[in-house]
Amino acid sequence: MSTEQLFVEIAGWSGAVVILLAYLLLSIGRLTGQSAAYQWMNVGGAAGFIVNGWWHGAMPSASLNVIWMLIGAMALWRIRQRGSSTSTR
Repeated sequence: MSTEQLFVEIAGWSGAVVILLAYLLLSIGRLTGQSAAYQWMNVGGAAGFIVNGWWHGAMPSASLNVIWMLIGAMALWRIRQRGSSTSTR
């Protein structure tokens, strides 16, 4: 296995672990869907899946995870906007 292939596999498995951990923490009430930590975990996990899916030619998976990552990024932007609007009051 080449270094590049190893990186791709590590990215994919790391993405899977991070997304599963985010879901576990959400499910047991340690995080909320509105927390930056939860959204960052989804963005990071999706990025790993994108790399792995693209490499393996799994375009449906890669495309789904691009959208997943964009949703997380939008949520992070809204969380930041909400935080900055409350600090100016």
